Parts: sequence; C-alpha cells; structure tokens
Amino acid sequence: MTESHPFLNGVFALREYKTLMKEGYFLLEEKRSRFIARAKPVGSEAEALKFIQDIKTACWDATHNCYAYSVGNDSLYQRYSDDGEPQGTAGLPMLDVIRKKGLHNVVVVVTRYFGGILLGAGGLVRAYSKACAGGLEDGGEVWVKSCLELKLTTEYHLSGKIQNMLKNEGFIIADTTYADTVTFTVYSPVERKECLEEQVREITGGSLLLEEAGIKDICVDKNGNVLEDRIMEKKG
Repeated sequence: MTESHPFLNGVFALREYKTLMKEGYFLLEEKRSRFIARAKPVGSEAEALKFIQDIKTACWDATHNCYAYSVGNDSLYQRYSDDGEPQGTAGLPMLDVIRKKGLHNVVVVVTRYFGGILLGAGGLVRAYSKACAGGLEDGGEVWVKSCLELKLTTEYHLSGKIQNMLKNEGFIIADTTYADTVTFTVYSPVERKECLEEQVREITGGSLLLEEAGIKDICVDKNGNVLEDRIMEKKG
C-alpha cells in the first residue's frame, strides 16, 4: 500500500509509506484501569517482536500486554495479540487503528493494569483503540521515500532559476553550498532524473553538472522538510 505525499501536491510521484517519527507514549485511565500505550517505528518484524518482548519483560506485573504491528512492503507482516483479554477486544482494534492511520513499519504495545472494574467488550475495544491512537499520535508522522541523491552544480547567476525550477517541479532541496559555484543537494525519484536533466539543460543552455550520490531512504515531515537524522543508505 502506498500513498502520495499530501504536501507535494502529487508532483512527487514516488512510492512511499508513512510511519512514526519517534517512539510514542500515552496513558489512559478508564474505571481505575490504566492503559499504557507505547508505539515505535521499526525496520523489521524481528525488531517489532523484540520491542514487544522488552515491554513484556519490563511490565511483567501487568495484567495484559496486548500488541499490534504492521511491517514490510504492502504491510506484509500484520500481527496482533489480545494477551488474555476477550477475543477481538484489544489486538485487532489496535491493528485497525494502525490501518486507518495508514501507518507502516510500526508496532504498538498497550499494557493494562486492571483496576477492579470490568469494562465489558465494548469498553475494552474503546479503551485499547483510544490508547493505541494516543501512542501513535505522540510519536508523530513522517513519510519515507526512496530517492536518488544528486549533486547539481551551477553558476551563481543561474542559481536562482535552478532553485525555483527545483521547487516548482517538486524536487527536494536538502542542502545548498556556496563556493566558486553553487551546488544543490537534491533528492529525486529515480524515474524523474531525465526530467531534471532536461530542465537544467534548458536553463543553462545545454550545460549539465549533475553527480549521483546513490539511492537513499529519506524521511519528510508534515511540512515537507527533510529530516537529516533520518536519512539512510538504501540497502539491497
């Protein structure tokens, strides 16, 4: 499952997915029961399972440690557990929250400490869903894209036109270096490289100084800003 980045107006037609920016935490108290949600972005099912086990170990005295996760391309691995709660009242509602938010490569564990008052099936579904949503919201959202990193060098008198073209065409400018010439660090979908080259040649009158620096996974926040600490070399 993929989606278009809403802040790029459909120009950046690249396969991507939405995940969490960081670990999230949320505490819900319902009829003296405490529901503690912990959410985390993960890169593999093994990482999700380790996070779940770590919570279970740390919260060994909890009444329940319910979880849900969605990992892999097209949400290949989706699992959940009610951990002793009535069937369908915890893990599945949590997974439904993840799905409705369109999140991928995330895991959520909701730890419950029973307060002595039964909530009923409907009450449990609402409590686990609300706790899960709170943990995800606290984690924030980012969009992950696989992009070509390109170094584009130009003369000073053309740099303004180049910069405007890059912004108007939806390419991401990650950095700009000023020396004897101006060098833009640009992130581009692989399939749009030729388009970028054509646009640059048109502005420069045929000159093109464009260097590939590899394919990377980049994270973009809700305002379209590249998060430099979340850029990863593309593996495989």
